[in-house]
Amino acid sequence: MGHGGNVIEELTADHREVEELFQKIEMLPAGDTRRKALADEAIVELIRHSVAEELHLYPAVRRLLPDGDAIADKEVEDHSSAERTMKQIEGLDAEDPDFERLLGTWMREIRLHIEDEETNLFPKLRQAADADDLNQLGDKIRQAKKTAPTRPHPASPSTPPANKVLAPGAGLVDRVRDALSGRGKSS
Repeated sequence: MGHGGNVIEELTADHREVEELFQKIEMLPAGDTRRKALADEAIVELIRHSVAEELHLYPAVRRLLPDGDAIADKEVEDHSSAERTMKQIEGLDAEDPDFERLLGTWMREIRLHIEDEETNLFPKLRQAADADDLNQLGDKIRQAKKTAPTRPHPASPSTPPANKVLAPGAGLVDRVRDALSGRGKSS
């Protein structure tokens, strides 16, 4: 992840990348270990994406939109729910029957969240913010994804200031663990 462009273009490109991973998962038979590897890859990308949104997008939404607090609160709750599911998926093997059930639930949750952001939040943000703000937010999102955690940490804070302090440290630990284990690389 790190596509360039303003915040909306950056996040929309992330959404497409995750959808491609979901489609690859769906093309494989249940129980195939490649489904787990692809799910791990999608989790890595979604955690980075979510943390970056929580660090920069949602504070901007609160500031720029008249109903920004309610929108940001709903988005953060969506992230929390998905993160709890990702944590469960992370601990299961592809052969586990719960893996398939949770995987289906999680992909539906993520697809609904993406649709909501793209049809509701992004158009509102595009109207409320000027091009410079959107470009600066895109840069901040890209920077945040570089140091964000790559594993679900459902008990971690998701709002400032605690998330800004803790996320980079958790991200470093996660990236070291991923490098040692090869997690998040399906190929």
